[in-house]
Amino acid sequence: MAAIRTISPVVVRRLAIAKQRLGGPRPARPGSPDLLEVARAIRCLQLDPIAAVARSHLLVLWSRVGPFDPAALDRLLWSDRALFEYWAHAASIVLTEDYQLHRGRMRTFPRGRTIQSKRTKAWIEANLSLRQRILRELRRSGPRPSRAFAAADASERWASSGWTNGRDVTQMLDILMTQGRIMVAGRDGQGRLWDLAERCLPEWTPRRALPEREIFGRAAALAIGALGAGTTRDVMQHFLRNWYDDLPSVLRALERQGEIQRLAVETGDHSPAHEAFVHVQDLALLDEIAAGGGPEPRTVLLSPFDNLICDRARTRRLWGFDFTIEIYVPKSKRRFGYYVMPILAGDELVGRIDPILDRASGRLVVRAVHTERGRADASTATGIRGSLEELATFVGAREIAIPGPVPAAWRRGLAS
Repeated sequence: MAAIRTISPVVVRRLAIAKQRLGGPRPARPGSPDLLEVARAIRCLQLDPIAAVARSHLLVLWSRVGPFDPAALDRLLWSDRALFEYWAHAASIVLTEDYQLHRGRMRTFPRGRTIQSKRTKAWIEANLSLRQRILRELRRSGPRPSRAFAAADASERWASSGWTNGRDVTQMLDILMTQGRIMVAGRDGQGRLWDLAERCLPEWTPRRALPEREIFGRAAALAIGALGAGTTRDVMQHFLRNWYDDLPSVLRALERQGEIQRLAVETGDHSPAHEAFVHVQDLALLDEIAAGGGPEPRTVLLSPFDNLICDRARTRRLWGFDFTIEIYVPKSKRRFGYYVMPILAGDELVGRIDPILDRASGRLVVRAVHTERGRADASTATGIRGSLEELATFVGAREIAIPGPVPAAWRRGLAS
């Protein structure tokens, strides 16, 4: 089918920012309903244990709603059970209303003919007694931390080249979670409390098993809605990353059904336009943005795992922004810093900062500020300073210190 219209990369960027809730007014007093609305818009919140400033999923929400009480998110997770922890494009917080989509992975894991899948299947079979012991203890004793199973013995040890090597209980707990038998029932500090899934899911959870083809169609449509406009590859990498079978035919079916439409996106370098898809519900917003309107983008700092930039190839293509997390890079080889947060200003990624929260002194310390080529205008610094002040408020810092290098055009605005 021919593309219905050709649009510029600027329009695609602004649509992505709007759909990611990074533009327009924010709630005056953000609470659980606002956080749930953001989760519905972006579909998942990636989990990561590093808290140089704050946990990533909290930063993703903060970028969209401003400073909020984390207890509001806890209510959604552990009281309302509107959210739960599972796999999306990575370990994530996902929506309970999407349970049917995630159940496809649950009931088929581990599937495939890869060496890893075959090894996992064999390891599960060899350790059925460990599996049954964990389930039996959870059924008898209720929510338990991983350490409560530390004495359990495996018939065959789990071997890997990473941190899970020899961690048989941890591996089996993760397998049981992926299969939907158990869930994270709460948190003990940073540690997870495990319980049977049947005791964690609310009564209203949609449990009817869906055919895989329907799962793929629903998930692809939700991914396109979260992306704003996305190529086939973009959709494959988002939400249910690499889980779709024959995604091109899934997208063609959605197009025939009138749920999505095809676009041609200009490249800006005289090469042929590339194909992308947009949800029909977003066509009016797309037209508004193309006419110069739409939600006004903000100046805000992004978690290194933010949904807007988590697909590094898409980030390079749309923004010309080459972003690599340097947490695991030796200090002497880092270009930008340990925990770098990209700076979104308007529809551009204009730079990056390297902050850390000094909890002992109550200071938010910015160890370096970097600008992208030609984007260090003085007016942007005021917005960056405002975002830093909001971040300090959110993480409980009493002071902002910027001892590291700062682009000359930004020094006065950041120091104010």
